Amino acid sequence: MITPRFFLLLAALVALTVPATAQSVAEQKVRTTNDELIAIAEKVPNNEVLMQKVRPVLEKNMSFSAMTRRAIGPGWKTFTPDQQKKAISLFTDLIIRRYAGRYTIGERPEVTYKAAATPAPGRAEVPTVVLYKGSKYEVIYRLEQSEDWRITDVVVEGVSFVGNYRSQFDAQYQKGGATAVLAALTNAVNNP
Repeated sequence: MITPRFFLLLAALVALTVPATAQSVAEQKVRTTNDELIAIAEKVPNNEVLMQKVRPVLEKNMSFSAMTRRAIGPGWKTFTPDQQKKAISLFTDLIIRRYAGRYTIGERPEVTYKAAATPAPGRAEVPTVVLYKGSKYEVIYRLEQSEDWRITDVVVEGVSFVGNYRSQFDAQYQKGGATAVLAALTNAVNNP
């Protein structure tokens, strides 16, 4: 006989499997992205080519619009649509340049994945340990789901990419609004 208790148990089991599925899908997204990036990095002759080759992978798997919006903070709402578009483009270039600039051709990172967590519906965190050039780094990938899971922040040794840029952009915004932030982004991209 099917009782109300049975339905409660069934509902609880379904609720428990959804986050686990979200965790595994988010973790797989990070694994696949890292595997693609490492495979590309092993085949390129220099960092300029690396930047060109990793761009499509990063654009497919990261939400640069969400990252830019959060990095700029409350001032984002005062940007015109054209300024927002330019900020996203510049921030994307900056992140890709920084990624490629920190990679040494011929050095392969080893990535160990820990259990992913879902701190809220539609959000996941995938903690990893990266062994690179003899040093060990704790790296957490933060993802959000819209139509697909996308990386929205990377936290290295407790320092958030987005949070780090937010403090820099806040200072620029206070000095001169959107124009000052765009000038700082342009300068950072053009003078690595």
